[in-house]
Amino acid sequence: MFDFIVWVIQNIALAVWNFGYAITHFNTWLDWSNKESLVRFIYYGGSVEFFFVVMVFLIVFTAVGLWQRQLLWGAVIGLEGFANLVGRIIAWAGLLMVLQQIIIVFSQRIFAASEIGLGIGSVVSFDISWWSEELKLYNAAIVALCCAYTFVQSGHVRVDLLYAPASFRTKRLIDMLGALFFMIPMATVIWMYAWYFMWRHLVTPKVSASDKLELMLRKASILRWNVETIGFSPNGFNAYFLFKVLLVAFAGMVFLQAIAVFYRALLERSEGEESENRYKDRDALDEGAVEGGH
Repeated sequence: MFDFIVWVIQNIALAVWNFGYAITHFNTWLDWSNKESLVRFIYYGGSVEFFFVVMVFLIVFTAVGLWQRQLLWGAVIGLEGFANLVGRIIAWAGLLMVLQQIIIVFSQRIFAASEIGLGIGSVVSFDISWWSEELKLYNAAIVALCCAYTFVQSGHVRVDLLYAPASFRTKRLIDMLGALFFMIPMATVIWMYAWYFMWRHLVTPKVSASDKLELMLRKASILRWNVETIGFSPNGFNAYFLFKVLLVAFAGMVFLQAIAVFYRALLERSEGEESENRYKDRDALDEGAVEGGH
């Protein structure tokens, strides 16, 4: 236990130095023309060092925000606005999915076509099975990128056996604890596994979460891009690496939304019921929904 405490303290102290070094030497991890820079980006993106940098930043930001409340409200507005923007855009993928399915059915059953082309002037054609399997990408994008948006809009599933009868301040406390001990750890674990899972399908030799930086740097000379383009069928959809990208994006957006939930609950609990849903941009079909929705 003592060794763990020492390890945590050391990493917190190093986080400040790591952040400063990354900012002042950004070319060492953003210059992807240099293979060692790409290796560093891959390694640190899912590393313990990155975790502690984010944690220390959030602790400092929260401490300053408790002194300047508008800073926290600004973070809530920004994070919820980002979730709303992404969600409202990606939600249109549902319409695209329906229209594409209709085109596929008409092309197959009525015109007996084997391919569908898309474009003006330069037409890109794929087998109908490619377009059929590509529908999964729309569905995955909606699930992954609209999750935080659904949370902002209070459309998520909640077990209200204990939450509903609780007082206003108790509800905010539950929200804070839920974000701190469930959402953030879950999103962090998914990110750390999904990050390397994504890169294993983008570069070769394959990288692993257990690889040390020194080992990965030794592999840098033979590192090359190897984007996954293998489909489940010969003419089927062959960009399955995008699903891995969506998994990382999902973890990142849930993590950011957890921060927004924590800050909003903290602010509403300290400022009282009159601050409930302050600055929250909620979708509504009519004026009644706006007035009655919470």
